[in-house]
Amino acid sequence: MNQTIKQSIHNWFQHFHANPEISWRETETTNKLAEILDAMDVSYQRFNDVTGLVAEIGYGEEVVAVRADIDALYQEVNGTLQANHSCGHDANMAMVLGALAMLKDEPLTKRIRFIFQPAEEKGNGSNAMIARGAIDDVSYLFGVHLRPVEELAFGQVSPAIHHGAGVFLEGKIQGVDAHGARPHQGKNAIDVLFSIQQLLKNTYFSPFEPYSAKLTKMKTGGENLNIIPGSSSFAIDLRAQKNEVLYQIQTEIDKKINHIATLHDVSIKTEWIDMTPGAEVSEEAAAIAEAAIRDVVGDAQTLPPVVTSGSDDFHFYTIHDPSLKATMIGVGADLTPGLHHPDMYFNHGALEIGSNVLAKTLLKCACKN
Repeated sequence: MNQTIKQSIHNWFQHFHANPEISWRETETTNKLAEILDAMDVSYQRFNDVTGLVAEIGYGEEVVAVRADIDALYQEVNGTLQANHSCGHDANMAMVLGALAMLKDEPLTKRIRFIFQPAEEKGNGSNAMIARGAIDDVSYLFGVHLRPVEELAFGQVSPAIHHGAGVFLEGKIQGVDAHGARPHQGKNAIDVLFSIQQLLKNTYFSPFEPYSAKLTKMKTGGENLNIIPGSSSFAIDLRAQKNEVLYQIQTEIDKKINHIATLHDVSIKTEWIDMTPGAEVSEEAAAIAEAAIRDVVGDAQTLPPVVTSGSDDFHFYTIHDPSLKATMIGVGADLTPGLHHPDMYFNHGALEIGSNVLAKTLLKCACKN
């Protein structure tokens, strides 16, 4: 990697980090990506109805692809709600752009497609790209993501991230308000919320299967302390390492919430949203990535696949096309305190490592017979 590309990678990261945009609103981020690609003289496609874009280099019938997610989270930072790149998508964009800069003048026997995808944090941006042909004719697909320090230290790289499956439930409870002095006249939504919390604590599956289910939102009551609230809204975050375990737990939670509605004589309306599937990793794609990682960082810094309870909508690509050979590369960066923490920080030297690994991986794949 020459000094110009190295400096560009860091400049791109700094720009995206300083200008985060939340899911489906990544307008200026998309404009900046287009500006960078124009400067590189790389062709790309934008879309009239969604953010993000798809660029391509090389020639040939076969297509190898890499995906970068481009959205930021919306969270409280130092007391202010704002867009914030605490999941590292600013780094993912910079690393993928770095690989593109390194490869754009290489003699390639296949096309390499660069998918800059919106709305990963909403869990459905990949589906928008699929619907717009982003993986048409693609045989291999690679992703990249920084990893927390407890998974990978700086300089360490893994050829695969085995994400778990995740889904959210949004619910609304409708009971009856009552005066605080006359609880017998109402149907207390808070009692129902406590029952839902207890059902989650009493939902058991095999201890050999990683999973978790927890309340992540409860809204009820108002300014007056002498009113027993009859209505409430809530949310549940459900995770499992395997897709089939997730589906089993969903069914059990639905059944128990129906029982709770009957027990308390209230209406509970629920909807499962933003399902993100667990990883389906291609051993062949991971082997290509592993060989590239060993070339870049050496055997000692090449680590086994990472298993994490986190999720990523990257895996919708393989759900859509099971023949797609895909893996997501994990890059160690001494990332602390953790992903999605408002003060997340990492060693920026990882940007160069990630770019080199991606470029080497794509080159091996694009020149593979």
